[in-house]
Amino acid sequence: MDKALEGAGGPTIRVLIADDQPLVRRGLALILGPARDITVVAEAENGAQALALAREHRPDVVVMDIRMPVLDGVAATGRLAQDLPECRVLALSTFDMDEYVVAALRAGAYGFLPKDSSPEDLVAAIRTVRTGEAIVAPRLLTRLISAYVRTEWVAPPDRRHPAAGNTIGLTPREVEVWHLLATGLDNNEIGSAMEISVSTVKNYITSIFDKLGVRDRAQAVIAAYESGLVAVRQAGAPE
Repeated sequence: MDKALEGAGGPTIRVLIADDQPLVRRGLALILGPARDITVVAEAENGAQALALAREHRPDVVVMDIRMPVLDGVAATGRLAQDLPECRVLALSTFDMDEYVVAALRAGAYGFLPKDSSPEDLVAAIRTVRTGEAIVAPRLLTRLISAYVRTEWVAPPDRRHPAAGNTIGLTPREVEVWHLLATGLDNNEIGSAMEISVSTVKNYITSIFDKLGVRDRAQAVIAAYESGLVAVRQAGAPE
């Protein structure tokens, strides 16, 4: 990497901004300007231009508006995930409806934030997706979980033997880890619940992602709800 693009803490995160509104693009660039570890390398006004500029500039992160002309953000994200998997997409939208969140994550986005997020949250999200971790705004993740459960009440599975409609060849222990992950536990909490080490939890999660064909925890959560592994209890339902 060019030395001029390196910040005080290491290599700079190269960012491409894609949004059809010039004022939004400029505003995002101004927000990112003070971050010494982030450099905006290009700006695109639609999804097709974002693809072309991504191929030219090879950014680390593409901040992608979901609704754009010519080629929308979801379609552009899918193309980037296929053609330039090293480019991590952080999707943004004024319309934070559940279907947009799911569509973006399924297409390959590493994160999803509403446009009314704070500048600090945007910068933190860019840094997070750059490392390959998923990030979804808490209020969106809560709604996502609510939207992708079965509406009828399903008794919680036994913690040692959770059941699912489609476990994709997972072992019983892997299904258990998947269940705990989908209910919001982090690796330390999963390890404590199962009385195993965090490194063992990580090994299970790697195997689960591979068998499910998902890339990160957000996609694994969606898969868990759609498979019926996890379902929400309705208000007033018996414990």
